[in-house]
Amino acid sequence: MLKNKKFLATSVTAAAVAAAFAPAAFADEASFSDVSDRYAEAVNFLTGQGITQGTTATTFGTSSDIIRADAAVLIARTLGFAEDGEYAESGFTDVPARAKWAVDALKEYGIVNGYDEDTFGSSDKLTRAQTAIMLANAAGLDVNMNVTKTAFTDVNEANAPYVDALVKAGITQGKTDTSFGAYANVTRGEMALFINRAKEFFGYMDLAVMHTNDTHSYLERAPYYATAIKDIRESYDNSILLDAGDVFSGDLYFKLFEGQATLDMMEHLGYDAMTFGNHEFDLGGSEDGHAALANFVSNASFPMVSANVDFSGDDLFDGLQSNTYASNYQDGHIYNGVVLDVNGEEVGVFGLTTEETPDISSVGSVAFSNYIDAAKKSVKAFEDMGVNKIIALTHIGFEDSLVYDNDKELAKRVEGIDIIIGGHTHVTEAPYLSTEFDAPTVISQAFEYGKALGLTDVTFNPWGEVTMYGGEIINTDPQGYPEATTILPDADAQKIVDIYKPAVDELKATPTGASTETVLNGERADVRAKETELGNLITDGMLAKAKEVNPETVIAVQNSGGIRTSIDAGEITYGDVLTVMPFGNALGIMNLTGAEIMTALEHSVSSSPEPSGAFLQVSGMKLEYNSSLPVGERVTKVEVLEGGEYVALDEAKNYYVATNTFTMKGGDGYDVFEAAYLDGRGSEPGIVDYESFIDYLVSLDVVAPTVEGRIVDVATPAAQ
Repeated sequence: MLKNKKFLATSVTAAAVAAAFAPAAFADEASFSDVSDRYAEAVNFLTGQGITQGTTATTFGTSSDIIRADAAVLIARTLGFAEDGEYAESGFTDVPARAKWAVDALKEYGIVNGYDEDTFGSSDKLTRAQTAIMLANAAGLDVNMNVTKTAFTDVNEANAPYVDALVKAGITQGKTDTSFGAYANVTRGEMALFINRAKEFFGYMDLAVMHTNDTHSYLERAPYYATAIKDIRESYDNSILLDAGDVFSGDLYFKLFEGQATLDMMEHLGYDAMTFGNHEFDLGGSEDGHAALANFVSNASFPMVSANVDFSGDDLFDGLQSNTYASNYQDGHIYNGVVLDVNGEEVGVFGLTTEETPDISSVGSVAFSNYIDAAKKSVKAFEDMGVNKIIALTHIGFEDSLVYDNDKELAKRVEGIDIIIGGHTHVTEAPYLSTEFDAPTVISQAFEYGKALGLTDVTFNPWGEVTMYGGEIINTDPQGYPEATTILPDADAQKIVDIYKPAVDELKATPTGASTETVLNGERADVRAKETELGNLITDGMLAKAKEVNPETVIAVQNSGGIRTSIDAGEITYGDVLTVMPFGNALGIMNLTGAEIMTALEHSVSSSPEPSGAFLQVSGMKLEYNSSLPVGERVTKVEVLEGGEYVALDEAKNYYVATNTFTMKGGDGYDVFEAAYLDGRGSEPGIVDYESFIDYLVSLDVVAPTVEGRIVDVATPAAQ
């Protein structure tokens, strides 16, 4: 399933003991005309690790016999011996200068012997029996010297223990059931196969990391990535499955079941660990607080990891969090990090959640600390435990605003992280390579809403550094753009969906009584960057409801992060509305000065022209701004609709402004709103957003909003 890996382009320079790879760039897989599919993986490994190159620029020499001196060089490099290392003299007089270091090193460590004290037989062609001895010693196989014969009639008593060890290790078999081909010459292609099959014994490890993020309870896509997960597990000996957060909030499966439906699916799929996304805290402001999240955690058959989230202030999590890095961990608990046992190899996984969460969710008494400090402590903790393969499972964004945190900065500032599996920004990085330090960091993310399964495939060297990497984003969207997935849904996963689907379908099908003549645009890239029809409709409805409570309300603003999708033309159902507005936010009305409104509008357009969840859709107001101007100086014109006419905003005057309680209390970074709320200038009528929106839709004779110039970026007028 995975495309070819990329690999280190320079040769190994590590010493035999406690050494590391020199800094090197990654390169595409070498292409040799004489390498068939049978040898491709093995040749890629050898060339990727710098163990050997081709005999020419276009040929590997697959069918060429290998001589003993060259075989010694391959094995020495595989073991990490360095050409400039200091080794005891072997005493062999027939070893060419290019191979002397390798033969000396292998002789010193008891891996090879010569024909006699003076002769190694450097130019002799290597036989399969000799290969068995070399590889069994080099790989540290369990060689039973009491074995005197094998099933192969051509293997003598002296070679039998080594051939037996190789066969039992799965490194090779005989030419036939009764013939090992003991005296047949070994080609370069065959030697590549032998070394590649033995690499785990040399300390190398392949690992396939499957990952999801920002699925937001879109459960009906899960059977498709369930099939992909099964296929990968069948194809890879070493694999793990991770989730980078935001399984809460979004589709109607969450609205009805508050995470339980998603948890049932995740348990079925066999996740190894998950970190918290910001939306896991969305219910914190509800009457039950974080009860749904605490239930999700405690019922999970996998651990949660986050090194920078502190739940100690919330009694609902008593007994669930252990601020440790655990190899003997309990499912259904929260750890800074855990050590996964992957077929006997230890892989450390720690979690990070964006420090932006208190601004964009309802965290209550849950606290968040600095991600860089937490990551450095995590790496040290794992290294102190002897774990040298380290994954950061993050929900901080690939290259999100550095006011808070992001994965690229994490890789740049914290040494020792091998892989970052991320979420939050809904991008497809598969993968990105950071080379800030001697050993690289691979960063991957897997889009959004269950539309994709991420696969990040790496090879670790014996020192736990990534020396080969690859990845892809596997389309798992049955209605995807530009094309639907070709993957068939998994029947067992579909059975889980079918348990919950009837209730969701019933809710989706319930009509509101309103219909729209046009598509109401709520696409993420549009609604977070410019005025849209749906943004206008939502804010108009908010303003209408606010006027019922306080007739002096003249403006309404809606953070675009709270508008999750579009509505198609035709009848509008409850399901349509709940999918657009899944968070159950309530109406808030603020008393603000014109100057405070200007501050808020500057924050709204601070990321423009890049999309931002803080971008405000507006009603009762028009504004112009210039995205080419410095942040904080972009808004050039603001008008407020008063008495049927638009008049200039007066910064000294007070205005009643409607929004949702999330934004009113400082969500999406609106500190100016939070300050007014704390100053007692905010009210909460207790009206849920989707309910008031449905009331507004039903009140209209025709639902046909247009883009009418409420928000204009004068730097890019054609795009508005």
